[in-house]
Amino acid sequence: MTPLQQFIEAHPRLFVLTGAGCSTDSGIPDYRDRDGQWKRTPPVNYAVFMHETATRQRYWARSMVGWRRFGSALPNATHHALVRLEQRGQVELLVTQNVDRLHQRAGSGQVIDLHGRLDEVRCTSCDWRLARHAFQQLLLERNPAWAQLDATDAPDGDADLEEHDFTRFDVPPCPHCGGIVKPDVVFFGEAVPRDRVDAATRAWQAADAVLVVGSSLMVYSGYRFVDAAARASKPVAAVTLGRTRADPLLTLKVDAPCNEALAFLHEQPRLVMN
Repeated sequence: MTPLQQFIEAHPRLFVLTGAGCSTDSGIPDYRDRDGQWKRTPPVNYAVFMHETATRQRYWARSMVGWRRFGSALPNATHHALVRLEQRGQVELLVTQNVDRLHQRAGSGQVIDLHGRLDEVRCTSCDWRLARHAFQQLLLERNPAWAQLDATDAPDGDADLEEHDFTRFDVPPCPHCGGIVKPDVVFFGEAVPRDRVDAATRAWQAADAVLVVGSSLMVYSGYRFVDAAARASKPVAAVTLGRTRADPLLTLKVDAPCNEALAFLHEQPRLVMN
């Protein structure tokens, strides 16, 4: 039995926090290298998106190209392993920093999308909402010349479209009030909704231990839960490649691909833990 297996078996109630490393096997790139540094330009800032037309044009042009593959991504073995953990009765809540909804598509029932969901857009003024697939059609109708462009995938449905003139890209406004439309995700510089933070806090407080899967924890919104749990003397295990912000707090560190480290969950019978 591996140390990770022993950790999971020793703690019947787990608070699970996941990050981008869970979805790389689904073809979605992550943001950071093994040292926790950015691999590329950091994601768009909320204030800049809201105040600069040029930034919104650049964002939606890249998103239109990137969505073609991101929107059809499928769950991988890591997502399914965590479903098995829930089926065993060990996960009352899974909190993910990802916006791809792949945990839900795999079958996890108790999930908080800490940073929101990319498969829906909303108006920042009146809260009108629309499925991202439908918004994609609006983007294509207004920008047919961009429809055939292809580019390297970037994290969270982005695409590396460089050396293009975005000034002619036509971004649809809200059809109800004419307001600014953005994906229903938490951008950098934007606050995570309080109800999500409170629900996650209640979950880690009720858990026996914390399991981090595929996250460097460099972003405070996720790190805060690990820091608070460690201060409360909760054991914390992390499965990820490279350094994490919480390394000094960890009870167990597994530096390995998530799917390999959690493969044993596929081999075990479905049990309900007492």
